[in-house]
Amino acid sequence: MNELTRSRVQQRTLWILAVSQIFGTIGVGVAPSIGILLAEEVTSSEAWAGLARTASTLGAALLGLPLGNLAARFGRRVALASGWWLAALGALLLVPAAQYQLVIPLFAGLLLIGSGSAISLQARFAATDLAADDHKGRSLALIVWVGTIGTVLGPNLGIPAQRISDATGLHVYAGAFLIAGVAMLVAGLLVFLLMRPDPLLLNRETDQLAGPALPVRHRGGLKRFAAELRNNPRARYAVVAILSAQMVMVAIMTMTPIHVTDHGGSVSLVGVTISLHILGMYALAPLVGYVADRWGYRFSIAVGLAIFAGSLLAGGLHPQNMGWIMTSLILLGVGWSFINVAGSALFATVISKQDRASVQGGVDALSNLCGATAAFAAGPLMAVSSFSALAAIAGIVLIPLVLMTTVTPKTAALKS
Repeated sequence: MNELTRSRVQQRTLWILAVSQIFGTIGVGVAPSIGILLAEEVTSSEAWAGLARTASTLGAALLGLPLGNLAARFGRRVALASGWWLAALGALLLVPAAQYQLVIPLFAGLLLIGSGSAISLQARFAATDLAADDHKGRSLALIVWVGTIGTVLGPNLGIPAQRISDATGLHVYAGAFLIAGVAMLVAGLLVFLLMRPDPLLLNRETDQLAGPALPVRHRGGLKRFAAELRNNPRARYAVVAILSAQMVMVAIMTMTPIHVTDHGGSVSLVGVTISLHILGMYALAPLVGYVADRWGYRFSIAVGLAIFAGSLLAGGLHPQNMGWIMTSLILLGVGWSFINVAGSALFATVISKQDRASVQGGVDALSNLCGATAAFAAGPLMAVSSFSALAAIAGIVLIPLVLMTTVTPKTAALKS
């Protein structure tokens, strides 16, 4: 396959991924907003509601590796479509859960809808399959960026759902999840029908034509993921970056609404603060991808660490000033974007070709698991200390990444 053909297929792949990502993330965006409200209504128990709130994150963690193995065996098209359709099934299960206040469909639906989170992460890696090394950051960042549209629209599905409720008598939450299910079904159909040729399989064929290639392995994903981290220092550095950024971002973001309301802030202020944080996470992604490609992944991660430091200092030193808290959350999102995009692009570049898809599923699963753990631990930590102490602990979590970025020999990271 010549470079012109490869470039054309890559552009087509990016368009398909971008459009399907918009539809899919509309559905995914319902879980952390309307899903939380539904969990509280159905369970009538704070403890059970808390467990239900983590179900979608747990689902993303559990399904990340199997979906990665599916991609390794059958290609991105089958894996991405299957992931979106599993998430759609979860959303459709939540329709009767909301309408009839059913607990078991509630947990099953939230668990399956986590598949959407896992597959939206896999989509960013799919964008790098055919990308040139000096364009992987930009290709990955584009898919991260378009996910902003769905992330913003998803939590607002209650508005059209109210109209459905008025017209049909369907519970407003049921209407929201019905729309989400249809959106994710469309995302799966777009990928399944249009992503031909499959970028992962085409890349594999190109490698085989170029010379003898190691056989692609489909099983033992956890062992291969562990072996990749043990034997590949650049992959290890990328994973530490991804996981560190995820834990710090989730821990601070999760506790900020509680901190704001405890200090007299309104629900509207919480909404604005979180919206600005999400904007910081995604709005600059194309610029971040360009910086990573132009100046290197290590440089981008270092920039992200500096921004994280500013965020933690702003929130930790001025915890009662809502202006500083908002600034802290914006910087938290931007810092996460720099580290996550650069770390993910580096990981996609340096991992072994025969393990690419399954190992990428492993890092996504671990990222979701670390995020869920951080969210779970942040509450008790702040309850026995303070928001400032939580910011300080988050800074400690970043120390290994700081050392790896500033002290480790430059050979540990590509394009340093």
